[in-house]
Amino acid sequence: MNEIGSPVQSLPRPGRRLPPLLSLRAFEAAAAHLSFQRAALELSVTPSAISHQVRSLEDTLGQPLFRRLTRQLALTPAGQRLFDDLRTGFDVLEAGIDRLRRPPASQTVTLTTNAAFAARWVLPRMEAFRKACPGVELRLHASDTLVDLARGDADIAIRSGRGQWPGLLSRELMPERYAPLCSPMLGLKRVADLSKHQLIHCDWQPHALAPALWPRWFREAGIAQPKSPGGGAMRAPALSFSDESHAMLAALGGHGVALLSLTLSAPEIRSGALVQPFGPALDTGSYFVAVANGRENEAPLRAVWNWIVSQTTTGS
Repeated sequence: MNEIGSPVQSLPRPGRRLPPLLSLRAFEAAAAHLSFQRAALELSVTPSAISHQVRSLEDTLGQPLFRRLTRQLALTPAGQRLFDDLRTGFDVLEAGIDRLRRPPASQTVTLTTNAAFAARWVLPRMEAFRKACPGVELRLHASDTLVDLARGDADIAIRSGRGQWPGLLSRELMPERYAPLCSPMLGLKRVADLSKHQLIHCDWQPHALAPALWPRWFREAGIAQPKSPGGGAMRAPALSFSDESHAMLAALGGHGVALLSLTLSAPEIRSGALVQPFGPALDTGSYFVAVANGRENEAPLRAVWNWIVSQTTTGS
């Protein structure tokens, strides 16, 4: 543009002054093999056709490209220079065409998060992810063990906590709270009725800042631990799981009351398969998306980061 809104008139481009492509291909093949016969086999033509194309090229250039010896060909100095240039040019052209023929290479991003979040939040959204990030292959690392993003053990993480991790750039996604949840078939209404049902316990990792455990829940509820039907102290949890998804399945089956994530149990709460008979809900921090400092502008990581954030801001 020479002025705002005024397009520049493009100058006519002069045509390329090149010999016919067929003669150049014939010469390059013959020079590579130093044989019209083998060049003919490579290009699926006759030796006489190769000879004709090479002779035509020599006439066009006005100088010989081969010295024709008895049962042998040898390149002239001009022929050698042209062969070197053509070989380089054809190699570049072939590589460019090959890149166009190949499908775009997928970019793999490893997302690490805990097993429950992977199963309950990430996997149900995979179709949305494929539509939003068609060029990214997501590798899901589901483990409650923290990995070192700075060392490259994974590319991006969704972690729960306070979001203050050295060497990581993080953004808060959503607060996390845990509350007593159970099947409506239990008919649970009052805290005192907890003594009639099993408490379902789920293990927490040692690094958890504020684990949602039953003793903590009773403390924050400001009530004494209910007595068992026989009058003694309530027995220890009768069901214990290392995975929150399994604890949820037990609660859905009516096997007791579990302290479960309100975020991860949202579909079951909406459908009525699980109910929260009473509070309080325990604050366990928030979910954060995190990457190692310095990697936040890598295109595939940025695409995954933006998709994760979009899924929390749109209420998906």
